[in-house]
Amino acid sequence: MRGVLPADLQSQLNGGRHLLAQLRDALTQFGASAEDRAALASSIRQLDEFFMLVVVGEFNSGKSAFINALVGRQVLKEGVTPTTAQIHVLKHGDGTAQSTDEHGLAVTTAPAELLREVQIVDTPGTNAIIREHEQITTNFVPRADLVLFVTSADRPFTETEHAFLETIRGWGKKIVIVVNKIDIFERPEELDEVVEFVRSASQQLLGMTPEIFPVSARLALRAKQGDPSVWTTSRFEPLEHYIAETLDEGSRFRLKLANPIGVGEALAQRYAAIASERLTLLKDDLSLLENVEQQLAVYRSDLSSGFELRMTAVEKVLLDMESRGHDYFEDTLRIGRVMDLFNRARIQKEFEERVVADAPRQIERAVTELIDWLIDQDFRQWQAVTTAIAGRTKDYGSRVLGAPDVGTFHSDRSRLIDAVGREAQRVVDTYDRKREAAVIADHARVAVTTAAAAGGSALALGTVVTLAATTAAADVTGLLLASVVATLGFLVIPARRRKAKGELKQKVSILRERLATALRAEFERAQMHSRQRLDDVVSPYSRFVRAEEERWTSARDALGALRDQAGTFRKRLAA
Repeated sequence: MRGVLPADLQSQLNGGRHLLAQLRDALTQFGASAEDRAALASSIRQLDEFFMLVVVGEFNSGKSAFINALVGRQVLKEGVTPTTAQIHVLKHGDGTAQSTDEHGLAVTTAPAELLREVQIVDTPGTNAIIREHEQITTNFVPRADLVLFVTSADRPFTETEHAFLETIRGWGKKIVIVVNKIDIFERPEELDEVVEFVRSASQQLLGMTPEIFPVSARLALRAKQGDPSVWTTSRFEPLEHYIAETLDEGSRFRLKLANPIGVGEALAQRYAAIASERLTLLKDDLSLLENVEQQLAVYRSDLSSGFELRMTAVEKVLLDMESRGHDYFEDTLRIGRVMDLFNRARIQKEFEERVVADAPRQIERAVTELIDWLIDQDFRQWQAVTTAIAGRTKDYGSRVLGAPDVGTFHSDRSRLIDAVGREAQRVVDTYDRKREAAVIADHARVAVTTAAAAGGSALALGTVVTLAATTAAADVTGLLLASVVATLGFLVIPARRRKAKGELKQKVSILRERLATALRAEFERAQMHSRQRLDDVVSPYSRFVRAEEERWTSARDALGALRDQAGTFRKRLAA
């Protein structure tokens, strides 16, 4: 603000500057585009400059003629073609002169009283064939303290004007609509119809009815240049009276301060909407990650219950072998077979045939089925994740209507989803069941061999079972070689039989426990390996989603609060 302000206005200015600083910092923190940050910075700088009245409209609406009438002299070139190819700024000067400033703006000075406190900006037409003209106008609007929107009475509120007003509305600017060229009408009813049309259209578009002034800029300039007879017909006086009242010191201050606050409010709203849009996408991403976690939980639960069920089959084989052993000892360790007991090789062979029988093969088969089941569960888990990611990949391009793409959020997110999907699909496509099963089986054999103390090499599971089981028969042979066999047979053999049964029961129990422990440890390792492999694929995406959720939740809340503060501040200024 130029000059010394009263204490109450200075207090408002200080509060406004503090709020603008918060808005600027928030927009920087949450990655606002360079253009939007520049728009806010430019509007803040305007606080220390003249009040800026910006005139916009189509190139044939008579903007230049209107400005000439406003300052009372022919300072801008008029025409029916796009004559204004750049921004023109009208400033006060002792005479009429033209120059170009360091920003490439055309500066025109004129000794008009209005320009002592106000600068008037003439912009290229919004519908100019040279599209750069419209871009210049759009970029300059955020700097306006008051927008005079000039539309022609013969073509009021065209499609391009309608679209351009929507962009102005987004910046929260105070807009005054000027219906120019009313001198083309012969009957008042025709003008009333146009004014009513403009009023209705602006109400629908802006959500409020701005001030509307029907004028003839051509007649107004003619009146100011020596033909007062047409002054009343030009209807320019009500507009000048409104501008004079609106642009007194207090009104200028409020409009001037409301300008950057409005820009900040609009940008806070825009980026709060961006934050909400991204949180909507991230909510679906989080649902996907939660779905993967739930699938993993079910997978672990199924593995646990499935493993125990399949281990029961393994244990049944050992229990059946133990039962056969008891029957064997009952049949073998008796007086009637004393002479057979002296034949160690025969007893061991008979034990293997009748007791061990096909137990090793059954256990090998049960463990193989267990491994195949685990591999199948692991493969199904990867298929489920792949399907979920594939479904999300179809949706990751979804966007909330009107939310611009700012920063690298969408590209980073798309890249990560693609990477997860590709890797998951690669695992499914290259999943070698035989290889996976062989790896687990090899680890299981080593684990069981080590647990059963059967040696340092990875023996077949059946071999381990055979070795463990036949040791129970080793103590049976040669037990009755003493010379007192005939005398003590009735006492020794029953005791030896009971001992043999007990030793077989103990050895089978130990084998069962060691086998279950070793297999359980190996399958838990395989499960953890599968989980780690999946985590390695999903975790970059998971970390991104959770970090971005925290970031954009903070952005939405912070920007929403600043938007509300800015809106309240502007309402107080307008009160």
